[in-house]
Amino acid sequence: MVLIIGHRGARNLWPENSLQGFKRTRDLGVDAVEFDVHLSRDGELVVIHDPSLERTTEGTGPVAERTARDLDAMGVPGLKAVLDVYAGTPIELHIEIKTDVLGRPYEGLEKRLLDVIGRRKLEHQAVVTSFVPEILETVRRLSPQQRVLASLDRRSAELFGGLPSALDRLAVIGNCMVAVEKGLLADSLDLCLRRVGGEFLGAWVPNDDADIADWLARPIRQITTDRPDVALALRR
Repeated sequence: MVLIIGHRGARNLWPENSLQGFKRTRDLGVDAVEFDVHLSRDGELVVIHDPSLERTTEGTGPVAERTARDLDAMGVPGLKAVLDVYAGTPIELHIEIKTDVLGRPYEGLEKRLLDVIGRRKLEHQAVVTSFVPEILETVRRLSPQQRVLASLDRRSAELFGGLPSALDRLAVIGNCMVAVEKGLLADSLDLCLRRVGGEFLGAWVPNDDADIADWLARPIRQITTDRPDVALALRR
């Protein structure tokens, strides 16, 4: 059975990365939820996709220049509030570590996230994800058993010199799941199945009925979608 992951909660249904969206996505009965973390000025983990505020809030400027309290007032929840939504559920938590407005990793973010995962005993429920292999290697160095997932699209694959080279780079991490943008994955499915294995492979983000149905029929672990309601109905 292909697992269904609500992307940024379920951003085509409700405001992305919002507590309202996370609660409603939970109630749909998804297998997993995906969301993004940045670091606030005062060192708190906050859940928002972009490194700046303009697209999804009424604020402006970098996330990292605001305190967690300021961000909460703008509708940017803290990680702890999001984890509270999923407390006591079996829903997998795909937590993507983002970079700052200059594309740089946040210093110490990996440890802060792993500390929260450890305190809440979420080691088996959480999957730490990133586009940046070095971030995932830091996670693994700090917590060797932590499940990790690398994301790839055409642009990031080209930065490695092409998809085969990107897969070589990710193989160094060991037991690393790989989620590939659906167009790139469609063009290279046989290669990815051979190199990664279907049990470690995912597609993002199929959203229309036919596309979702097609990926649900493929021999992969998961799909990440903005319309988990459609995916759940089709899978049933």
